[in-house]
Amino acid sequence: MKLRLLLGLVVVACAGLAATQAGADPNAVPICSSAGTALSGNYNQLVITGNAYVAGGTSLNVSGNLILAPGACLDAFTLGTVTVWGNIFVGQGATLGLGCTPESLGDPTLAPCFDKTTNDVVGGSIFANAPLTMYLDGNTIHGSVISLGGGPGVNGDFLNFPIKDNVIGGSLLVSGWQGGWFGVIRNHIGGTALINGNMSVQDSDSNEIQTNTIRGSLICFRNSPSTQVNPDDGGQPNVVGGLKIGQCAGL
Repeated sequence: MKLRLLLGLVVVACAGLAATQAGADPNAVPICSSAGTALSGNYNQLVITGNAYVAGGTSLNVSGNLILAPGACLDAFTLGTVTVWGNIFVGQGATLGLGCTPESLGDPTLAPCFDKTTNDVVGGSIFANAPLTMYLDGNTIHGSVISLGGGPGVNGDFLNFPIKDNVIGGSLLVSGWQGGWFGVIRNHIGGTALINGNMSVQDSDSNEIQTNTIRGSLICFRNSPSTQVNPDDGGQPNVVGGLKIGQCAGL
């Protein structure tokens, strides 16, 4: 799986109790185009309008909602800890990197947490409106994950959109994302997973839907390439309590 990361703006504005300035993101695999502002401490609500990150060994706690404005970028793809008790809203062209596991990037030696797993928690849901991309790895999300549209486009910069090793209490919906590679791997999903209209022309391994445990149904339509289980990546068929429908009927 390829990796190319090019994202974000340059200023962060937030309402809360603490924010610490820093000159460089310590993350070995930065998600944003520049480090921006280091965030830690406690917030009632947090609105990010530029680039920001959560450094390893620090904690960010938001008692309300976390909002990424259009074009903003939050790099919590580190060994820091993030807890959001409300919802996360990801605006158009924004990027969210949340959580980190040894398998986040496929090759454990590439990830900043190659021998550790973070424990980021979202008490509500994640709602994304045409995001540039998201990296959701090893999180506990009590609500649902809903992402509509977005991406750099099929002929744009190569970006990944991984949803790996999460516990999602509600449902998962990803529809209309266009980019380099997208996959839903090793998640536990309490509701239904709907994967619809996601496209890549740069990676034939895109739209990997594999090794998930889904309490509801698994429904897939109009994805190109077609949704697939890739045994070369260690993929296994999904365990589904409901129905397997459309392109995922055999997965």
